[in-house]
Amino acid sequence: MFGAGQAGQYSLSVPLPPGRCRVAKEGNAESLALWMSDEPAAPELWAQLLAAHPATGLWPLLLEPQYWEEDRPQREPRGFHPWETGELSPDRMTSPGDHDPATILADWWDCDGEDDSDGCYQHKPFGHDWPGLAGQSEQRADPGQAAAECARQILANHPRLRLGLVAADSGANALTLVGWEGPANHTLDTAEISAVVGSWERRFGVRVVAVGFDTLYLSVAAPPTSDDDARLLAAEHLAFCPDNFDSDVSITVEDYAVALTSTDTWTFWWD
Repeated sequence: MFGAGQAGQYSLSVPLPPGRCRVAKEGNAESLALWMSDEPAAPELWAQLLAAHPATGLWPLLLEPQYWEEDRPQREPRGFHPWETGELSPDRMTSPGDHDPATILADWWDCDGEDDSDGCYQHKPFGHDWPGLAGQSEQRADPGQAAAECARQILANHPRLRLGLVAADSGANALTLVGWEGPANHTLDTAEISAVVGSWERRFGVRVVAVGFDTLYLSVAAPPTSDDDARLLAAEHLAFCPDNFDSDVSITVEDYAVALTSTDTWTFWWD
């Protein structure tokens, strides 16, 4: 949660555009969740705020709504949903530190059959048994610089995203503290998502850059360097976000792993 009512209390040296603190509605109560700009974010500002994070304790996020107003179905809520409509649940989440990433991913490894006909096709070259975590990779780039470049690229493609600030020690934990419900059809406790992303922060130089209603964008400074680790990491992605694979039912862990040694952005979407 954001804390007391003003971003200025954190002694920011980086000037902020007009914005306001947004609340999360828990039953009949409201609690502060984040600060959000009123207008689209500027790439250089996001990078400046990320660099200032060690001093401010505020993690910057690029925020995407579920619908842009011109595309909003008639019965869907108005506004920059869910960020300014209060559909956030920080009080419902547990703590990321209470969860072991390897145990979570093993529990999410959903391969009940023993062969292709039993629903394990996408898990190839692995099968029923969870294969374990990929090893830590050496950094190819500075994580902060990689995140700033990722933000620049995202804003080049999606210039209307807003800037958010969350009082959190990392981007992974910001997801839980803001009460993000994006993976609700996969897990109701975002702390489990944060625990896995936190592990990726340590092993692959990942940084949380942008968050949408049900989307997540991560920069990567240390992608896997071996085929074996790429396959293990692809298995982690399948357990973490099966919908990334379900959009193309013919893709396997083996296929997915090919791009992981060279990509510098991971994108996830939950149905």
